[in-house]
Amino acid sequence: MRFLAAREYPPKARFSDSRPGDNATPGKTGHSANVVTTTEKKRHASRVVRSLKKEYPQAKCSLNFDNPLQLLLATILSAQCTDKRVNQVTEKLFQKYHTAADFGRMPLVTLEKAIKSTGFFRNKAKNIKACCQTLSDRYHGEVPADLDDLIGLAGVGRKTANVVLGNAFGIVSGVVVDTHVSRLSHRLGLSQKTSAEKIESDLNAQLPKKEWIEFSHRMIQHGRLVCLARRPRCQTCSLIKFCPQIDVDKK
Repeated sequence: MRFLAAREYPPKARFSDSRPGDNATPGKTGHSANVVTTTEKKRHASRVVRSLKKEYPQAKCSLNFDNPLQLLLATILSAQCTDKRVNQVTEKLFQKYHTAADFGRMPLVTLEKAIKSTGFFRNKAKNIKACCQTLSDRYHGEVPADLDDLIGLAGVGRKTANVVLGNAFGIVSGVVVDTHVSRLSHRLGLSQKTSAEKIESDLNAQLPKKEWIEFSHRMIQHGRLVCLARRPRCQTCSLIKFCPQIDVDKK
């Protein structure tokens, strides 16, 4: 795999996350360079958005659900598990249990058995049961359409909350950062952070808010089909013209 030389970008503006000019004052070294870096990052992010939109115009959430509760539970189950496997598990699970009260009353051992193939099933079962009990006691069995309320539920972090708000309620709360989005954001030079929350913060700052929901779906699709973890298919990638291929094995 060949390494593409830099193009279109000033050498000092190649998507660095070290910002020596963040706290600088006008006239001091690093101030103007930081302005260029920020501008180039947003311009680069726009290229990524346009290319992904063209490549995956119909990309959507790959978890199957009919209501906010189903999506919430499916997203909790998707941690360290493929969406395909989750859909296989929830197809049977949601046929038998329908409400938060149903899951809240479900014996823990029964729930564990039902979701065992998704991995980490004991912790997931514990969180699902506690989450659904809270929904029943505090929210009349309904999933709240509020970021802080969702994060307050057992087993729910920003990623899960963003998934539910964006796909069940159409509320734009932030870019969903899963393993694919994290990997591609690094390779594309959109963020060099390591934590999901910091990567989300970088993406939120660079992307128009109206693109946040679909951007995640398209990045995930691209990560599954082209920008694979071990052997990315750079030769056939539609983003190769401007991808800096950060830390991609060029062998």
